[in-house]
Amino acid sequence: MNAPLIKVATRSFSRHPVLRAELLSEFPGAVFNERGSRFGGEALVQYLDGADGAVVGLEPITDEVLAALPKLRIVAKYGVGLDNVDEDACRARGVAVGWTGGVNALGVAEMTVCFLGGLSRNVLRSGTRLSAGEWDGSGGRQLSGRTVGVIGVGHVGKEVIRLLAPYGCRIMANDIVEQTDYFSENGLIGASKEEIRAEADFITIHTPLTEETRAMVDAAFLAAMKPTAYLINTARGGIVDQPALKRALTDGAIAGAALDVFEEEPCGDLEFLSLPNLFSTPHIGGSAEESILAMGRSAINHLSSFFNR
Repeated sequence: MNAPLIKVATRSFSRHPVLRAELLSEFPGAVFNERGSRFGGEALVQYLDGADGAVVGLEPITDEVLAALPKLRIVAKYGVGLDNVDEDACRARGVAVGWTGGVNALGVAEMTVCFLGGLSRNVLRSGTRLSAGEWDGSGGRQLSGRTVGVIGVGHVGKEVIRLLAPYGCRIMANDIVEQTDYFSENGLIGASKEEIRAEADFITIHTPLTEETRAMVDAAFLAAMKPTAYLINTARGGIVDQPALKRALTDGAIAGAALDVFEEEPCGDLEFLSLPNLFSTPHIGGSAEESILAMGRSAINHLSSFFNR
């Protein structure tokens, strides 16, 4: 029996020497995205043609893509979100999905807490102004004791809550899964989204991107926030209605926002990115070295388990 052919579509995995070596030790003929291309649609089909297994990051695995790849037997996810993988189509076509939730949760949570501290103490705004020659001596307010609304209490949300414990924040939490015991044990205030919008000094989003959460943070959501409040999104860009957020920031409807994710990546709206009350990073929350290794090794383990069973 011929050895399975594995193709890696994601650029981050492809350029990481440790992950390359570990995959090649398991699957010597593995193919990597050497050109750093962004694949989708027909280009993704052409790249993955002939593969028995694929490692994907944000590449869209649709029914159309699967239909054109009859040899493909498993898609191993490099990352945690599955919004780019049509799981129903995979099941219907007998393609396994290798995925482990939470492998980069700590890295994303650390990024979130970094945003929380930077916004609260005016670190982000004053640092930007200083690089432009403006001396802004405002030190903001301490994060300790502030009200933080956490929407989505899964792997990342729980890590954010754990990391915030020493700050003594008043944490309002919301999740579609009933978690009364966890909320009680961690001193959380179970709250509706409406209550969080009305009371929180910071609202941080940690839900998956689904049909239910797409554009969840829309114009009405932003209008219901306190004008002194900040929005943080390190989850998925599509959860926030970007044009609505742009208007809210431009009009001063909220104090500001910090984003690590965008509706389209790379984000090409330079006017949006240049807003003085928007602080953004290029989707690096889950890209700490430790997170990269954990995500890559998870994908490798799923491939090994599948083909060696």
